[in-house]
Amino acid sequence: MKLRVIGKWTLLASIVCNFTFSFAQLQYQERLSQDVFDVAAPSTRVSGTPGSMAYLEQDCRSISTDNLRQRIVNTAIQEWAYFGYTVYDLTHTRDDNPNYSRQRWTRPRIDSNEAVRVADSIAGYWSSTPNSAWIFERQNQSWDSRGAGSRWRNPWSAAFISWVMCESGLGDPRRFRRAIAHHSYIDQAIRARDDNETLAAYVAHDAGEQVIEPGDMLCRGSRPNYQSLEARRSQMGVGARTHCDIVVKLDADKKQIMLIGGNVRGWVRLKLLPAEINEEGLFATVPYNGRQIFAHLKLRADSVPENVLEQSPSVQSLSCDEQVRLSTIVDSPRCS
Repeated sequence: MKLRVIGKWTLLASIVCNFTFSFAQLQYQERLSQDVFDVAAPSTRVSGTPGSMAYLEQDCRSISTDNLRQRIVNTAIQEWAYFGYTVYDLTHTRDDNPNYSRQRWTRPRIDSNEAVRVADSIAGYWSSTPNSAWIFERQNQSWDSRGAGSRWRNPWSAAFISWVMCESGLGDPRRFRRAIAHHSYIDQAIRARDDNETLAAYVAHDAGEQVIEPGDMLCRGSRPNYQSLEARRSQMGVGARTHCDIVVKLDADKKQIMLIGGNVRGWVRLKLLPAEINEEGLFATVPYNGRQIFAHLKLRADSVPENVLEQSPSVQSLSCDEQVRLSTIVDSPRCS
């Protein structure tokens, strides 16, 4: 494993809006070589520098999807590692917490040097989305006028999901509709359920209706603030501000679900959502921060072990000392 070192280990105890926490973290981890984990870095799909960057590739390679669920999880984890193992903790913001009051949203500050470092990675995410050339050109113009360390003009969370699915072998749009906005593949998953479309990789369920597994996705809506699939069904095909993250671990003891998403406060982060056993006996998210999960996109693929996060190539490549620094997230029996 090769780590790019940018200084000493740090302990970040900063709190943003009273509910964003950073734990003892590693410096970012370079992606593994393809002979260790066969995933091409998103940066290989683009060329040039901020302001003159261009797509090299927009297609998705055809590979076996026999281990689809594990590959999706491992790919998301590798990106989380490359973005520095940052954590966004929302477990304290559950709506029934009497000690929490929702705070006003503030724009996150991203270090300009870090923004430059990951610029071609985020551009690579965009390359996997159809009809995104105008977004890319807009970003090049922004870089020209505001500098290479400026933030992305358009939200890139759906581009991140699209790239993960692209690298996981879901290049056929009948299996996964890669898009610049989440609602496209949410609608596809709803149709897969309502119309029995058997080719679709994901099937939509209401939150708390089915067992959640790593590799599934959980989605919320903000504009509109959807409460259920039925609310979305009445607006199928209409644009909406939604967001989805990929489940990587469930922790019933800590009453939390761990997910990885892109553009989570401007970064690839692991998100902690509050959860509990519901009336049907299933472990499910609860309303948090004035929001709630309205869609559970269930992946049609074989199950994976509960410790898939700990067994991922990225985490396994860390030393015991490095894994200890992630001990609030990762259980490492071999290092105890």
